[in-house]
Amino acid sequence: MKRIGMLTSGGDCQALNAAMRGVAKCLFNSGETVEIYGFLDGYRGLIYGNFRMLTSGDFSGILTKGGTILGSSRTPFKQIREPDENGLDKVDAMKQNYHKLRLDCLVILGGNGTHKTANLLREEGLNVVTLPKTIDNDLWGTDMTFGFQSAVNIATDAIDCIHTTAASHGRVFIVEVMGHKVGYLTLNAGMAGGADIILIPEIPYDINKVIKKIEERNKNGSRFTILAVAEGAISKEDAMLSKKELKEKRKNYKFPSVSYEIAQQINEKIKGDVRVTVPGHTQRGGSPCPYDRVFASRLGTEAGKLILNGEYGFMVGYQNREIIKVPLEEVAGKLKMVSPDSSIVKEAKMIGISFGD
Repeated sequence: MKRIGMLTSGGDCQALNAAMRGVAKCLFNSGETVEIYGFLDGYRGLIYGNFRMLTSGDFSGILTKGGTILGSSRTPFKQIREPDENGLDKVDAMKQNYHKLRLDCLVILGGNGTHKTANLLREEGLNVVTLPKTIDNDLWGTDMTFGFQSAVNIATDAIDCIHTTAASHGRVFIVEVMGHKVGYLTLNAGMAGGADIILIPEIPYDINKVIKKIEERNKNGSRFTILAVAEGAISKEDAMLSKKELKEKRKNYKFPSVSYEIAQQINEKIKGDVRVTVPGHTQRGGSPCPYDRVFASRLGTEAGKLILNGEYGFMVGYQNREIIKVPLEEVAGKLKMVSPDSSIVKEAKMIGISFGD
């Protein structure tokens, strides 16, 4: 008999259920006797032993559902070695619950922080297989993460909708897209939505160049300008500060986010309306798009195959249009970022998009 534990950790996103379904269906259809234990609310469930046994019926009808049937929570890696408020050793508790259920493997779905903890558990001797979940597409070792394409679709829809009102009123519109450290989502949605200016964390912007682009469009007869701005977009001045200096500066930050600061700076130089739209958590919600349904199902199935073959300590990734297995130690602690010299950035510039650099 195969005994499998499963959990989803970190922020939710589309296709988590589709990925778990892929794992489960592969295992249930293998002919082997399988028990799957779902830990509730991420690593918290594994720490405190909150779980329920999942049957094939639990995975029926969830392909199109967003969110996660197991619930999720954030358990920061930097705090994982710290005892909880009652003095409980979290890592030891996770190991004990794993062995108490006599698990053969733990399937973990998550992003960067999740993979750090997953690799720690591997180092502690547990059998682990992971799946790459994040709308940011910033996991090392895979060209694509599930949830990303669905989020791109939603962010693009937001930009599309802004186009009509921006054109009607002749306004500058800023659409703030999720992404604190990495700009893949903003870059792709911005290009797909026809944004005129795209600001991402990897390319610090000069506000004067942003304003110059808007003025150029005005002179050329364009009634509006649309900016796609990542949550983590940063000015060249702030990018030169140390982490400590930047943290100190942001203690007295008067804006809800960088988009509102940029809006004020544009307003000071250019007459006219500047409006900010923040799609926010809608980008993580709703049903997964068809691409993510297929992609997550494939990744989940490959994870099931690794389990059946007794191959542990891997993340199921996607490189050069092929699904591969990537050693967890190569993934944990690394961030995949947009290169300012990448072909997609160069191509965006060639069609007239400004990055404010």
